[in-house]
Amino acid sequence: MLGNEEWAPHQGLEKAYDPETFRELGHRLIDRVADYLKRARARELPVLDMPEPGAMMEAWPSEFPDRGDGQIVERLQRFIEQANHLHNPGFVGHQVSAPLPAAVLCDMIGSLLNNGMAVYEMGPSQTAAELHVVRFLADRIGFDGDSGGVLTHGGSIGNLTALLAARQARAGQDVWAQGQQENYAVLASAQNHYSVARAVRIMGWGEGGIEPVEVDGDFRMRPECLAAAKERAERSGRKVLAVVASDCTTSTGSFDPIEAIADFCGVHGLWLHVDAAHGGTALLHSNHRGLLAGIHRADSVVWDLHKMMLMPALITGVVFRENRRSYEAFAQEASYLFEGDDPEKEWFNVGLRTMECTKRALGTTAYVLLQAFGTELFADYFDRALALTRSFAEMVRSSADFELGLEPRCNIVCFRYVGRECADRNAQQARIRNQVLKAGNFYLVQTRLGQSLYLRLTLIQPFTTPQMLAELLEEIRSAAQE
Repeated sequence: MLGNEEWAPHQGLEKAYDPETFRELGHRLIDRVADYLKRARARELPVLDMPEPGAMMEAWPSEFPDRGDGQIVERLQRFIEQANHLHNPGFVGHQVSAPLPAAVLCDMIGSLLNNGMAVYEMGPSQTAAELHVVRFLADRIGFDGDSGGVLTHGGSIGNLTALLAARQARAGQDVWAQGQQENYAVLASAQNHYSVARAVRIMGWGEGGIEPVEVDGDFRMRPECLAAAKERAERSGRKVLAVVASDCTTSTGSFDPIEAIADFCGVHGLWLHVDAAHGGTALLHSNHRGLLAGIHRADSVVWDLHKMMLMPALITGVVFRENRRSYEAFAQEASYLFEGDDPEKEWFNVGLRTMECTKRALGTTAYVLLQAFGTELFADYFDRALALTRSFAEMVRSSADFELGLEPRCNIVCFRYVGRECADRNAQQARIRNQVLKAGNFYLVQTRLGQSLYLRLTLIQPFTTPQMLAELLEEIRSAAQE
């Protein structure tokens, strides 16, 4: 038998877990984070200062010492300085929010408690929070009390989860138990998020797992083309199980017409999945709910809270109109976790509804922020983003040297510079973007619409103003002259 001294933890562990050491580190770090937020909002640092990948790798030591130096705050400060600064109002790039600062505190508690969310007993209060957040999302979608779902790490896993449920529900056999006996397909427009194509490949459907549906001039799915797409898939030997509607699309912010798509699905017995990862927050504001008219008829919906609800990545709701469908995607037994044969009797064990086992307590952050700030804050934020989008679109329309790719429906704007004659307009847009990024005042991205390259803004930062966007247009003009 070893004595107490032999069982004493490593001296470094005593210090690492010491509450007073943590208190001191925490105060120092919060002070620096608060200073960073102040500087970012004041635009006193570039949105992005990005060296070449090789240089960045060399700037960070690749060797890890046997004994550390304890410089936690100092290293985190370096990460802050060398990040893409989403809290700078010049960030108008990807669909990722500048999260509420209070979210940092919520995530801190989640990390400290580290309660895995597969079974209720590992996170009792966090389970209640998650299920209440899912119920809130379901209510806003318009689902009744028989609905349910789960929070997961991002829309990609969310879309896969929904399509697994669609396969189990519409295949006509127990695919989970018997394996896949047929070739399946879903119908979706070419504007669907790449995670849908990735999901069907993961499920073994191959390249033909998505049958494309034509879009109109605003890049929205044309419901009248669904029948022809279904026939093409069937002629190629595939059984169509579902239609995926994108609301809104990543490239253009276009909304597929859910009502007409739902009519088609109802006639043909197809599952309707709505990828509302970005656009779902429109449901919070009475002026914008119409963008998602008919969403209550969907069988499943994905809604990202880390896009238009000011929360940190990743928090995604996967919500099913019929609660039992949320269990069918993962009809698996694990006796060391789950007890009964009927998963619905274990509604409190969320691991029965997701591919994740040791899942972070995503509902804790969402629940606290929704309770503390109220839904009105998020609704008004969404409304402001769309108003800012309309303002910027008018700037582009009224400028002879710019053109819109399409009229924006959400907070995404595709536009390009056309003020100077250019043999290769696409290359010109790419060069302009690179010049803007090097200046560091703005971060924007690009996308292709057909064969044409466009600059693309997502007006997601809550403190971006029309004056700043006017400055961006001037900077683009200057870049084009160079």
